[in-house]
Amino acid sequence: MAGLPHTLEMLPALRHTDGMLRNVAVVLLDGVHPFELGVLCEVFGLDRSDEGLPVYDFAVASAEGPTLTTPAGFTVSTPYGLQRLDEADLIAVPAGQSYVGREFPPGLLDALRRAVDRGARVLSVCSGVFLLGAAGLLDGRRCAVHWRHAEELARRYPRAVVEPDVLYVDEDPVITSAGTAAGIDACLHLVRKEQGPEVANAIARRMVVPPHRDGGQAQYIERPLPRSRCDTVGEVLVWMEEHLDEEVTVEQLADRAHMSPRTFARRFQQETGTTPYRWILRQRVLLAQRLLEATDETMDAIAGRTGFGTAAALRHHFVRALGTTPHAYRRTFRGPRAA
Repeated sequence: MAGLPHTLEMLPALRHTDGMLRNVAVVLLDGVHPFELGVLCEVFGLDRSDEGLPVYDFAVASAEGPTLTTPAGFTVSTPYGLQRLDEADLIAVPAGQSYVGREFPPGLLDALRRAVDRGARVLSVCSGVFLLGAAGLLDGRRCAVHWRHAEELARRYPRAVVEPDVLYVDEDPVITSAGTAAGIDACLHLVRKEQGPEVANAIARRMVVPPHRDGGQAQYIERPLPRSRCDTVGEVLVWMEEHLDEEVTVEQLADRAHMSPRTFARRFQQETGTTPYRWILRQRVLLAQRLLEATDETMDAIAGRTGFGTAAALRHHFVRALGTTPHAYRRTFRGPRAA
């Protein structure tokens, strides 16, 4: 145990391995977002040795000069440049303004590649993942990003496997997280992985956040009701939205559209991009979300109004679509008293 910080020795739950997380560098570019930077500073940059928690060798480094601007109207200064990344076990990249479409400094891209080649980890928060993509570190790897940027990330880096519904993805040595607060989830996951649940839970308690959140970011995505690109099935879609609590068949819907069932199914697929069954199932989940957010109705009542019939069926389809239960969703968006 020689050479390890005293605070690490006080925690028997830690796994003292060669891959121990000790040295953390956060790399900044002009336009860095303060909250995402703050997340990384809060998890890795504070001295919590009074509680027997690890103290990381932490630094903030700049890739674009000693003073950087933020969208919040203040500047951030640091004496460290890219050289600081060469000694880090973990290089973290917070989000920033225009990261989605900007060019990145070649020296920074090279530093990230060298870090991964020597066995270091890289972790991105929200749009910071675009920097990892530019460095080629997403090629062939699953990755997470804020749901608003998922399509653009997949377009820019087609060799990346974008997971739009999850809070974070650990494709060691590359860890990526979704929007804003999902960076907390990714950081605590890494602490839990390297230093055990006791350390991660203690840091979470100090931050007054859950050490692990249920579900993914699918529950936070706004999905407007899809509309037809022409009038062939438009009137039927309106009718379906108004009768979600009813059981309907393709034959009944085709009859309303004055088509054969086969023709209706083909036209429906062409104009909505999905099948009648999947379309109505998605609208039922959307209605359930709205009712859970805005009403105190019971699960049985919501199941009836949405056409799922029973609370068990509601739960099954809700979990399948959003990765969380109706009760957990209501707690998230209305608080524990409502649930």
